[in-house]
Amino acid sequence: MKSSCERCGVSLGLTDQAFICSFECTYCRQCAEHLQRNCPNCQGQLVLRPTRTRSPTEGQPQRFKAKLEKLLR
Repeated sequence: MKSSCERCGVSLGLTDQAFICSFECTYCRQCAEHLQRNCPNCQGQLVLRPTRTRSPTEGQPQRFKAKLEKLLR
């Protein structure tokens, strides 16, 4: 998920409301409204982006480390 609006550059967190097209071009609410919810890059419809509570790259390193140590014993 992109972390900023492609039009105005405002920062977009994982839980912030944003709009995306099918190519995942990302816009803040204000820019999406200004663009009439049409992507200027692909002419696709801008729809509400799903939110996440955390990044998929944020894991539980303790669990991974414990499993790795168990395998290496």
